[in-house]
Amino acid sequence: MDLNDFIKNFAEQFDETDPSEIRPDTAFHDLEEYSSLIALSIIAMIDEEYDVVLKGDDMRSAVTVEDLYNIVCSRV
Repeated sequence: MDLNDFIKNFAEQFDETDPSEIRPDTAFHDLEEYSSLIALSIIAMIDEEYDVVLKGDDMRSAVTVEDLYNIVCSRV
C-alpha cells in the first residue's frame, strides 16, 4: 500500500476541498469540509479499497492523514 495512493483516495472523499490541501501531515479534523458524513465515507472507502474495518475511535485518535494511513497499514 502506497501513501500517495492512500492520500489520493482520501482526498476523493471531499467535494469542496482542493486535493492539493491534503498531505501526509494534514490534520484532517481541521479541514473546513470535514464532518461525520465525510468520516463515514472515509471509513467506507478504507473498507472497500483496503479491506480494513475502522471504528469511530480510530478516526478520532488519528490526527493526520498519515496517522490514519499507519492505522490502516497495521491492519492489512
